[in-house]
Amino acid sequence: MKSQSIHNQIEEKIKTLKKGTILFTADFIEFGTAENVKKVLLRLEKKETLIRLAHGIYLYPKKDKILGTLFPSTEEIALAIAKRDKTRIISTGVQALQQLGLSTQVPMNVVYLTDGAARKIKIGKRTITFKKTAPKNLTVKDKKLNVVIQGLKELGKENLDKDAKQKIKKVLLQMTIESVKEDSVTAPTWIRNIILELINEE
Repeated sequence: MKSQSIHNQIEEKIKTLKKGTILFTADFIEFGTAENVKKVLLRLEKKETLIRLAHGIYLYPKKDKILGTLFPSTEEIALAIAKRDKTRIISTGVQALQQLGLSTQVPMNVVYLTDGAARKIKIGKRTITFKKTAPKNLTVKDKKLNVVIQGLKELGKENLDKDAKQKIKKVLLQMTIESVKEDSVTAPTWIRNIILELINEE
């Protein structure tokens, strides 16, 4: 009977959430032991109330009449994990380029720098890697500036053409010049110089 009540409590809580919400086993720990919660989530997965994305990570699915189940992006999953773990993350590589509009490639394997634990999470055919980094790499407050710095690192100085500069400048102009100057101090010198050159053109 106790297990049934845990089941009901968890199911009721899920029904109050927005469809498309990413859930973790830890979200239901108030209702019972981790083992009991896992059993309930497994039953709810069999009932198709939930979809299991990875070990301990579930989706309360949102369905579209034409597209079927709408799955979250890799970034949405990574941000949900970071929020749960109270850690900071930064996009790197091709994903940073994609966010800047410098690549149309949707990477299957994404790497985030984090101040949390280093680990790899497999979600279907996709992989999210959290790579531990020095705290100084996470001091940039503005997420957009972080993406610019990581995008430039991935692109490299020699591949920075006029089109790339324009797209990066467009992102930089969404921030105040003061915050960009202050926040880009920890970036590699060549990156900081490019950033300052682009904002000073205004």
